[in-house]
Amino acid sequence: MRRTVAFTIVVFVSAVLMVGAMVWAQGEVVQQFDQGSINWSTGKVVAVGIGAPPSKPANMAQARAMARRAAITVARRNLLEISQGVQVDSMTLVKDFTVRSDIIRTSVQGVVRNAQVIDTAYMSDGSVEVTMVMSLGGEFANVILPPPPVGTAFPLPPPGTEMPASQVYTGMVIDARGLGARPAMAPKIVDESGKEIYGSAMVNREFAVQQGMVGYAKDLSAAQVNNRVTDRPVTIKALRTSGAARVDVVISDSDAAKLTSAAENLSFLQKCRVMVVLD
Repeated sequence: MRRTVAFTIVVFVSAVLMVGAMVWAQGEVVQQFDQGSINWSTGKVVAVGIGAPPSKPANMAQARAMARRAAITVARRNLLEISQGVQVDSMTLVKDFTVRSDIIRTSVQGVVRNAQVIDTAYMSDGSVEVTMVMSLGGEFANVILPPPPVGTAFPLPPPGTEMPASQVYTGMVIDARGLGARPAMAPKIVDESGKEIYGSAMVNREFAVQQGMVGYAKDLSAAQVNNRVTDRPVTIKALRTSGAARVDVVISDSDAAKLTSAAENLSFLQKCRVMVVLD
């Protein structure tokens, strides 16, 4: 019979707050939690875990290995906890999906299990701190983002409608500064009457899964030259937010008309070539 060596795992899961503070570092939009963060600009979720060594290790190598294994367990739990608080749309968090669906819950857990260790720190007291990262895109987005509605398509402009080259854009930058807008995986852009101009039902899902529906930044100039929208993006000032979560934004009817008046513009929307600037 194998001897089970008792050791302590320092668990911080309960300390992770599901309402993270928004912080701004190096021009990036980061939602900070006690044991990790969501970087909405890079689409990465990061979590930290600390593991303590067994009380009576056979040797130093065993102590470090077991402490590291414990730290990874904690980091995964923290990563799962943080991912539960990811805002999907104006009404829904990831945890709302995982509560309702065993398939989604299992899939999210699988993504977390495959998270990468990006840093390991060995402390003087024998404990080990591990930092792990997972992406909001790819497999995670494929699980969380809604499937495309059957029969939904962009309302194309009337045949023969052509716009001057100066009014055909390669992407869109929404300036939502000063409105208290917040990031989400599937935000909407609506006109003044509430008509959806941009949302999950209107994009090519493959693009949304791989690169996210929108990119987030805090600097307008940086957003305008981001590879996602270059080289001729239209910049639109949002009027206000919509919904309790403040992730959807309202633009003027005249700005909405700019986007829907040319098929070329609808094409870049389908490809998720959208940046949102927050403050």
